[in-house]
Amino acid sequence: MKFTKIFASLAVAGLVFVGCKKEEDKNLANIKPLETTKEQKAIAAENVQTASFEIEGMTCAMGCAKTIEKELSNLDGVEKATVDFDKKTATVTFDKMIQNKESLTKTVQATGDGKTYKVLNFKS
Repeated sequence: MKFTKIFASLAVAGLVFVGCKKEEDKNLANIKPLETTKEQKAIAAENVQTASFEIEGMTCAMGCAKTIEKELSNLDGVEKATVDFDKKTATVTFDKMIQNKESLTKTVQATGDGKTYKVLNFKS
């Protein structure tokens, strides 16, 4: 009986620490965007391409959306990446000579376990 109570308590505590919240904390408005250490290189105007796509499988803004945004932003040739958790969309401005639909899709899916996030309706 005592073991069951301890195990249940640990399980609940683990879920509290690991689970993503669906409601955004009031203090999140004061958080600055993630800074990247990647050196930005200028993209020739003729090579600039912007793509937008849906991301299925995100469950939270800070854990899922921000992590995907950071991974996309850190790719070579990516000028800017934004992920909107509420709309379940991403917009990426990139050098089409370096990145493409397949590499962006692969990066999003690899951010999870390869099965968690799915890219849909890719438009460029």
